[in-house]
Amino acid sequence: MSSDEKVRSSMDAARDPAAPVLPTVNPDIEKPQPEVASLHPAVYIASWITLSSSVIVFNKWILDSAGFHFPIFLTTWHLVFATVMTQILARFTTILDSRKKVPMTGRVYLRAIVPIGIFFSLSLICGNQAYLYLSVAFIQMLKATMPVVLLLATWGLGVAPPNMKTLGNVSFIVVGVIIASLGEIKFDMTGFLYQCGGIVFEAIRLVMVQRILSSAEFKMDPLVSLYYYAPACAIMNGFVCLIMEAPRLTMADIQMVGGFVLFANALVAFLLNVSVVFLIGKTSSLVLTLSGVLKDILLVFASMFLFGDPVSLLQAFGYGIALCGLIYYKLGAEMLKEYIGQGGMMWADFGARKPVARKLVVFGVVLSGMFLVLAGLAPTFAPESDQLLKSKIGGLLGEKGA
Repeated sequence: MSSDEKVRSSMDAARDPAAPVLPTVNPDIEKPQPEVASLHPAVYIASWITLSSSVIVFNKWILDSAGFHFPIFLTTWHLVFATVMTQILARFTTILDSRKKVPMTGRVYLRAIVPIGIFFSLSLICGNQAYLYLSVAFIQMLKATMPVVLLLATWGLGVAPPNMKTLGNVSFIVVGVIIASLGEIKFDMTGFLYQCGGIVFEAIRLVMVQRILSSAEFKMDPLVSLYYYAPACAIMNGFVCLIMEAPRLTMADIQMVGGFVLFANALVAFLLNVSVVFLIGKTSSLVLTLSGVLKDILLVFASMFLFGDPVSLLQAFGYGIALCGLIYYKLGAEMLKEYIGQGGMMWADFGARKPVARKLVVFGVVLSGMFLVLAGLAPTFAPESDQLLKSKIGGLLGEKGA
C-alpha cells in the first residue's frame, strides 16, 4: 500500500461518524408519496351484505307486497339501467379500463357472450318469478344447493371428471335443503320449480364461463362482465317481456309503483355489482364465502321479520344442516380446523385482555339472537299480538309523520 493510500485510510478511520456527509443520491429526485390508506375490509363486507340483501328484499317488496306482478319487466329494466351505467363508467371513469385487455371481437361476442347471456337471462327471469310464489327465507334456503348443482353441471358438461368423494361432501347440503323443504309451511310447487330452474340455469352459465372464457386473456371482473352481458341480456329479456308481459302491462301499473322506486331499485342492483368488484379485490375467497353465509342467515331473519314469513323448527334445523355442509364443502376439513383453532386462540386472548368486553359481546349476541328468533316466530305462534304490535308501531309512525 502506498503512503498516500495509508494517509487516506487513516483519515477515513478518524472521521467523526456524527459529522454530516455528502448525499449519495440526487436530492432533486421526487420522493415517493406515501400510499393512501384504504378502507378496512369490514367496510367492503358490510357494503356487499347490505346491498345484496337490499336487492332481494326490494325485489320481493315490489313484486309481491306492492302488487307489481311483472318480474320479467323488472329484470329487463335492471339490465337496461346496467347497460347505460356501464357505458357511462367506461367513457368517463377508469373503473372499467381492464376491459381493454380483453380481446373482444364480434365473433367472440356471438360465440361466447351471447350463449352465456342467454342462460344468465333465464336465471334472472326464473329467479324473479319465484318471488311471486315463495318467501325470501325459503328461496335463500334453496339457493344453498347451488354448489351441488354447479358440481353436477361441471361433470355433465365435461369440465371436470366425476368425483364420488366430493359428491359425498356436498350430500349434507342436499339433505339439509330437503328437510327445510319438508318443513316449509307455505310450499308452492310452481315457485319451487321456478327457483330450481333459476339455480340450474345459473350453474350452467357459470360452467360455460369457466369452459369458454377460462384463458387468462378473457378473465373479467363482475363489472366488466356486466359491461358485455347487460346489452345482450336486455335485448333477450325485452323480447320475452314483449311476448309475456307487455300485453297486460299498463302505465297505471308503473305509476302505482312509482318511477322513483323503480329507479332506486335498479340503482341498488347496479351498486351491488360495483361492491362485488371491491369485495373480491380487497378480501379473500374465504371472506367471500363466510360473508355469503352470513348474508343468507340475515336474509332469512329479515324475511321473517319484514314480511311475516313463517319458518318452522324443522325448516330451521334443515337449513342449519345445509349451511354447515356448505361451509365444510367450501373450506375443507383441514382448513376448517385451522380457522377454528385460530379463532379460539384469538377469542381466548381477547378474553384475557378485556374480560368485561368479552362478556358484553356474548351478552349482546345472545340478546340479539333471542330478539331475532322471537320476532321471526311471532307471526307463526302469536299472529294476533304480532299484528297488534305492528299496528301500534304504524300508528306511532303515522302520528309522528303527521
